[in-house]
Amino acid sequence: MAKKATKRNPQSRSPKRSPSEPLDLAPLLMREAERALVEHHLARIIRCLESLSEEDIWWRPNPASNSAGNLVLHLAGNVRQWIISGLGGKPDIRNRDREFEEQGPIPRRILAALLKREVKAACRVLDQLDAGDLLKRYSIQKFDLMGFEAVFHVVEHFAHHSGQIIYLTKLRRGEDLGFTRLPGEKKQRLTSQKLPVI
Repeated sequence: MAKKATKRNPQSRSPKRSPSEPLDLAPLLMREAERALVEHHLARIIRCLESLSEEDIWWRPNPASNSAGNLVLHLAGNVRQWIISGLGGKPDIRNRDREFEEQGPIPRRILAALLKREVKAACRVLDQLDAGDLLKRYSIQKFDLMGFEAVFHVVEHFAHHSGQIIYLTKLRRGEDLGFTRLPGEKKQRLTSQKLPVI
């Protein structure tokens, strides 16, 4: 009797490799870093900028806090210094103090274009990194660290400050932005632009 073929779930397939061959995680890690930066954090930051007035982009809750505009400048400077310059070898032109001194108004379209441009350039660098690059040591902003540490610093840094920008936007708008939905919860049409939810 012939054995009946069973269908395999295509998502459960792993790349063909010998059991003794090490799995190269570098492309997977870089793809996830890019996804987090572009689809998750950048998308939410841009939505926040679009929903704030030009004045609110530069509003500070108090003198010890930063505005959303300052945080966007800071993220652009950080991703440029750590990924584009630090890992990609481009000149480091960052002036970190100016990111926080700026009072605006730099228009939303300029801020959004700056951040998009720097993230896009960083993703081009990430696309070129291999396992050797991720294990190599770099000196970035006076830190001695490996390439993978620099990548994860930038992703974590984006998560931290995108959360602050979201919070500032909620303070100014006084409404839920619709970014968070737990599995099983019903969708609410709070926004017209679809974003990945967390």
